[in-house]
Amino acid sequence: MIDIADLGTVLGVWAHPDDETFLTAGLMALARAGGHRVVCATATRGERGTDDPDGWPPGRLGRLREYELAAALAALDVHEHIWLGFVDGGCAAVPPALGARAVRRLLDDVRPDTVVTFGADGFTGHDDHRAVSGWVDAALAGHGRAVRLLHPAVTPAFTARFGALNDRFAVFGPGLPATRREDELALHLRLAEDVLDRKVAALRAQASQIGPLHDAVGHDVFRSWWGTESFLPAPVAADRAA
Repeated sequence: MIDIADLGTVLGVWAHPDDETFLTAGLMALARAGGHRVVCATATRGERGTDDPDGWPPGRLGRLREYELAAALAALDVHEHIWLGFVDGGCAAVPPALGARAVRRLLDDVRPDTVVTFGADGFTGHDDHRAVSGWVDAALAGHGRAVRLLHPAVTPAFTARFGALNDRFAVFGPGLPATRREDELALHLRLAEDVLDRKVAALRAQASQIGPLHDAVGHDVFRSWWGTESFLPAPVAADRAA
């Protein structure tokens, strides 16, 4: 396994606000504590993430989620964020070359050592997640600079312990998550209490999405549920072609 000290400059590329916090809040906080640069990019503003579109039309909800994400990242000491400007729920309809160009600009500007994003299955199966994963793969192909690519993963222990919660709240699509043994992982973080405090604070800052979930399961269960972060090493396209 690698160590946080090995990550260098980290770029996370995600589909919606809160993806980055659920999956990498601990990684980001630890990387920042170790003196590393962390940049977060989000494809959409999550403006359609509501069951009440009349009360929360896209423009209003998108603005709220901007504020929420800024507060979440501040809790993790991450101060560089980039919006890619795509439409929530529409990433799969974006021409792949257009999405890849947006990510390639990020790579050129940030020059990351480590990129973190969804695997091909989108982690949860969400179409936006899957599209973003494909954009990153295409952008890294032939990029000309060695970059470590990490995909979030879960272990069998996670599904054994929290499978009922995952099912209750439909966290994962059919057939997911695909579990990975710990010896397959590049990085497996069991978050210390202080780091987990910051992760939970960052999640709760995104109250429009997380508040009802937190309240439904209770604080202690919520903390335990998201207290680990696991990452699978992924070959970049240039590696696969070699």
